[in-house]
Formats: sequence, structure tokens, C-alpha cells
Amino acid sequence: MLIDEVTIKVGAGGGGRGSVAFSNIMMSLGPTGGTGGWGGNLVLEAVPDLGALRRFRMQKKFDAEDGHDGRSAFRDGVRGEDLILRVPRGTTVYDTETKEVLFDFTEVGQQFVVAKGGRGGKGNFHFRSPTNTTPKQFDFGKPGEAKIIRLELKLIADIGIVGLPNIGKSSFLNAITNADSKVANYQFTTLQPHLGSYFGLVLADLPGLIEGASEGKGLGYKFLKHVERTKTIFHFVDAKAVDPLLDYEVIRKELGAYNKELLKKPEFVFISRADEVDDKRIKELVKLFAKKEIKAVPLSIIDDGKMKEVKALLGKLVNKKI
Repeated sequence: MLIDEVTIKVGAGGGGRGSVAFSNIMMSLGPTGGTGGWGGNLVLEAVPDLGALRRFRMQKKFDAEDGHDGRSAFRDGVRGEDLILRVPRGTTVYDTETKEVLFDFTEVGQQFVVAKGGRGGKGNFHFRSPTNTTPKQFDFGKPGEAKIIRLELKLIADIGIVGLPNIGKSSFLNAITNADSKVANYQFTTLQPHLGSYFGLVLADLPGLIEGASEGKGLGYKFLKHVERTKTIFHFVDAKAVDPLLDYEVIRKELGAYNKELLKKPEFVFISRADEVDDKRIKELVKLFAKKEIKAVPLSIIDDGKMKEVKALLGKLVNKKI
């Protein structure tokens, strides 16, 4: 199961306490208390594993190590260890209190310090003066930052495959990329996004949308956010549908209602399962879409000729990416 949204509490380490100490060496008497070590930072790091948010299902609180206390003989405390939490590439970090976006991970290996460690407290050596030759003052370390953050994963894919439920999107992904999406003859077979790769081109099979998805109906709303990061949209309509053009417009309406920017993405329309209707029906559908200035390409995963046309298109997109 893909976990794409979690809320956790994170805390950086607190600074160590300053030390109160004095030298016992003859002719070198005086304060020698060292400064406490800084607390460790709480760091997020992007990794390619899309399932990285699973570890946050049960554990909801994470803290970096506190800084160690200062010691005698001018020895400062050791800095606390940073705690690195790994999140999938494509994760957006939100501050739940301010609602602001703290960071957006778009590349593997990116790191972000979400909570900074506290400063270590000064030892009594730092309080010496001509009038205070034996200071006993010291500072306690400062607490580290603490936040409640929301981690939201939005898949980063070159192509997002959208359309109503049960129209062959998963079958196409399996055929073109050797992915292992579940396929069956009922609505909402795809309960979570599936990814496949075609010569480095990442395709995402997104769960079927329905009318009203942008308002929270059906399963689609949960996954509309994943369309936001795709560069290109493959829009599937069913050759056997009563009104494929209406189905197409329903999905476009839902995409626009969620985010109008989605309507600006490059889009290719495919008439799926073209092998299940006759040639006359296919020609009618192509003309129907053409009247709306939409080029609709017939598609059948068991027709080598039709698949060849799709692969040629994918090849062009691969070359653009390179």
C-alpha cells in the first residue's frame, strides 16, 4: 500500500550545558569550564524509494541527539548526532502550524534541515574578567527546534495516465513497461498509483477518476495531486463507451476543478480497447474528437500496428527528455 501523506512531530537536539571547572595546576589557576555541544539537527533526505513514508505509519515522533555537556580543562561538549529521516523524491514538507511549504524534494539526495539543533551553553571560562577571576556562572544549552510537519508525496512522472475507471490504463502500462499493475473487469481495480519505465521515461497509472472527484467523490480525489507533477498526460477514453467525448470532458472538468494548471499540460488522447469494436465505430470516434480539434489515436495492446504508433510517440518523448 502506498503511503503518500503523514503527519509527524520532529525535534532537534538541545544544546549541552556549560561546565563549571577550575584548573588545579599551580600558577595556572582559573576557570576551565568548556562549552556544551550543539544539539543535532533533524534532517530530511530524498530517496528514490516511493514507499519510504511507510516507516511513519506507527512512529510519529522523532528527535535528534542532544549535545553533550561541557567538561573541565577547556573541553567542549561533543555535538549531538544529526537524525536523518528519508522521504521519497516528490515529497512536499508543510508546517502544520503556519501552513507554509518548508521544502519541496524534487531530486534524489537533496537534504533539508527541518529542525535546527540548540546552541550549547557557555562554560565558566567565558565568564572570567578582571573583577571575576573565579566565575561560577554557566549557561544551560538552548532547546532545539520542534515542529509538527506534514509530508505529502506527489509522484514525479514523465507521463500520467488518466481516465475513467476500468478502461485499460493498467493493461497498457503492463504491456508497455512490464509493470505489474492489477487488472480486472470492475471499477477501481487500481487502488494506488503504479509506475513503469519505458527507456527511462517514467509512466504513472493513476487510479480512475469519476465525476465529482475534485469534490471528494470516489477514489480519484486522493490521487489528483499526483497528476500535478507529471509532465505529460495520456488521456484514455473507452471505445465501447456510450459517449467517449462526454467521458473525456468529465475528466477534463475534474482536472480543471482541482487545479487549472493541469489543463495546460501537453495531452495525448487514446481510444482504448479499439480491438473490441469495429473499424466503422473507430472512424466515427476519431471524427467526433476531430470536430473538437482533438486528435484521438486508436489503441489496442493486442494490435502490433497500433502499439507501434504509441511506441513511436514515446520514443519522441524519450528523445526530448534526453
